[in-house]
Amino acid sequence: MSDEIQHECGVGLLRLRKKMPYYMQKYGSPWFGYQKMVLLLEKQHNRGQDGAGLACVGLNARPGSAFYQLEKSCSSLSLADLLERIGAQIEAGVKLNAEFSEAAQLTPAFPFCGEVYLGHLRYGTYGRRSLSACHPLVRDHSWRNHTLLLAGNFNLTNTTALFEELVASGHHPRSSQDSEILLALFIHYLEQLPRTPEGSADVDLFRVLKKVAREWDGGFHVCGVMGNGEAFALRDAAGIRPAFYYLDEEIAVLASERAAIQTAFNLKSSQVCELPPGYAMKISREGAVEMRRCLPQTRIRKCVFERIYFSRGNDAEIHRERLALGRALVPRVLDAVGHDYENTVISYIPNTALISFHGLLEELFQRGHGKMVRFAQIAVKDAKFRTFISDASNRQDLFPHVYDVTYGVIRPGVDNLVVLDDSIVRGNTMRNAILPILDRLEPKRIVVVSSAPPVCYPDCYGIDIASFTELVAFAALVSLLKKNGQAGALTEAALLAEKDVRRGDPHCQNRVKALYALFSEEELTCEISNLLRPPSLKAELVVVYQSCAKLRQCCPKHTGDWYFTGDYPTPGGNRVVNQALLNYMNRVEKRAY
Repeated sequence: MSDEIQHECGVGLLRLRKKMPYYMQKYGSPWFGYQKMVLLLEKQHNRGQDGAGLACVGLNARPGSAFYQLEKSCSSLSLADLLERIGAQIEAGVKLNAEFSEAAQLTPAFPFCGEVYLGHLRYGTYGRRSLSACHPLVRDHSWRNHTLLLAGNFNLTNTTALFEELVASGHHPRSSQDSEILLALFIHYLEQLPRTPEGSADVDLFRVLKKVAREWDGGFHVCGVMGNGEAFALRDAAGIRPAFYYLDEEIAVLASERAAIQTAFNLKSSQVCELPPGYAMKISREGAVEMRRCLPQTRIRKCVFERIYFSRGNDAEIHRERLALGRALVPRVLDAVGHDYENTVISYIPNTALISFHGLLEELFQRGHGKMVRFAQIAVKDAKFRTFISDASNRQDLFPHVYDVTYGVIRPGVDNLVVLDDSIVRGNTMRNAILPILDRLEPKRIVVVSSAPPVCYPDCYGIDIASFTELVAFAALVSLLKKNGQAGALTEAALLAEKDVRRGDPHCQNRVKALYALFSEEELTCEISNLLRPPSLKAELVVVYQSCAKLRQCCPKHTGDWYFTGDYPTPGGNRVVNQALLNYMNRVEKRAY
């Protein structure tokens, strides 16, 4: 994607269901579980660049030695740093104890050698980059079944209300971040459980999960491990956040992406299942697996951005869907270039738009009936250069050079140049870097194509598009309102939004939808094109978006499209979008003075 947007985290939970000597005998290493968890995290590394964490819990640790181990990193290469440090610990342990024995399996001589692993990759959508913000989070206790390690991929819209509830019940949360709130809520209900003489006894986790998550509003896939080895995973009722699992006699594993599990364990797509929305999976201390519904049934709204951009495209279903997204764009692309195959070059913005680009080409070949389809990689991204110009003083001059171009393909003044992108969110990179450098090739017309519809609304479930000021589509809407003498509609919508926010979530409506309804899709797209156009651009500029109807056809199982349509899956979503409108209006008023 041309606009760099951060998004959802990645989580992995792995439980070895047999005793440790089994894996030592079959796989020749007591670190079979650790090695598989490393693979699971590595194959999800795209989901987290701001932090990484890994915890290991052993079932047979003796009193006097630690029953869990935890390591985190928030360095610039957090996963690599994390694994390097754990590797050094393991190497030191091997030198101290040349032979593995069951009795020593979780002593300090054998670090990260246990039956349960919990890993996390953090994308810092909100909050600072620090070790304290990295998962797994820990609630430590000398009673093993009151110790909790928690990690997840989540964003809640009602953390303020949950925070106030905790304070009213006598707690003093250290932070108002949703991760700290979730941990505190778990602690609140764990402390209400009776303490038995056996500190390792199983906990009624389903009962705890039903209580702790009943008032959560947002998207979440939360995994946890108790100190006694019990483990669980819980997914939000709308299925906003992805969660997949695999079970056999040896292991139980959960992760944020199906393909990561497939690769780590050499499985077929059909062998990896989706954790049903609203359900929790519990893995007992003995390794027994049970699944139950813990949250009330609601309309399923799985995040469609997962399919367009976030998840890796090597998942079979996602690959097919991205191909379909490219194919669906062909009629609009052909209209934009006047069906001129001979004088049109098709390209894409690297790198995640590649699969949709292939779909676009396949459909063009089929529709062309033998006509030559010209294609090339015109835009070339220099990923390291972006880091090099992190200094703000140099950004304006050097930012356009984040991208380079392939010369000698475009015939100046003759060819149309079509460039496909996953989505256009802010438009900054397109306007300031991509279009100026493409214009150097002197195409007659540049057609910017988005495999997704316009992003019209902020997201409150993980993607870092939290305000209207970041959206080029909203900027186009405001521009249209002013040009058509309807600026007052914006003020009226803000007054309604303010009333809704005061009345509470159940009464909130998305007050911005009525503003977009004042204009056609074509009018909005044309105005976006005007805003994206750099002042010095010589070529004609056309912007083409995917329609929401085509998007639903291509990704029929993922209807979570609130950033395109404004149809939020939880009550808190409407409150958040109304508050975002009020925040925007406050900024406008401040600038006016």
